Amino acid sequence: MFSKRLKQARQDAGLSQKELGILAGLDPFVASTRINRYEQDVHATDQATAKRLAKALGVPLAYLYADNERLARMIRAFSALDATEQERLLKEIEPVNKPSA
Repeated sequence: MFSKRLKQARQDAGLSQKELGILAGLDPFVASTRINRYEQDVHATDQATAKRLAKALGVPLAYLYADNERLARMIRAFSALDATEQERLLKEIEPVNKPSA
């Protein structure tokens, strides 16, 4: 899922593979190739690089690793809310998931 979400987030941001790589601190000479390999699932990225990619894309790291589309959308939407709205939403949905005593 990481490769698919990375590519989608990059395209949503309007960045080329090289631009994303450079923003994430990769060597400009190999930036495009490295991002391409991550998007094609040829190579896996380490956690530190994944964090830099997420930051460069303006998405939560969890979004890149979400194992289904609904969860990915929720993560992205939730992160776009301000802290007050996040707290309000959590108060609404948390009781639904609490086990009964």
